[in-house]
Amino acid sequence: MNQQTLVLIKPDGLKKSLTGNILTRLSETKLEIVACKIVKVSRELAIEHYKHMQDKPFFEELIKYIQGEMHDRKKVMAMVYWGVDAIQKVRQLAGATNPEEAESTSIRGSFGRITTKGLYENALHASTNEQEAEREIKLWFDPDEIIVDLYPTKIQEVKDTQKRVWV
Repeated sequence: MNQQTLVLIKPDGLKKSLTGNILTRLSETKLEIVACKIVKVSRELAIEHYKHMQDKPFFEELIKYIQGEMHDRKKVMAMVYWGVDAIQKVRQLAGATNPEEAESTSIRGSFGRITTKGLYENALHASTNEQEAEREIKLWFDPDEIIVDLYPTKIQEVKDTQKRVWV
């Protein structure tokens, strides 16, 4: 069954010039990239993306991390991968969230680290399940930025112009 998943190459991955390495590893999945862009992550976007972790003691550091404040790279590469079992394939290749627990052959096992403050620098984000993938994709991308129709859309008046938006 075709699925879609959000993949983010985080600021530490961009700072370390790991984009090519990560994309090469992800190509092993034989999935298709159906959307891709570089994003300057606003505080609002970061908070909404990580809202499920807002009660964690490291939440504020996590927000600063995804915004690039810790790496002088205030950007993220956001992508939507699409194909058969996309979520499971990408998550398996990504490895465990904790780089020290990740298989050494995984992306996080190869390129991640834990800072002296205990923050996971794990180079990329991958959606955990179909519900999170939909929430995250709709958060990071407008419908017209994706080359396939993933979810229902409608035409809506937006500031005196028409724009396709998520239903």
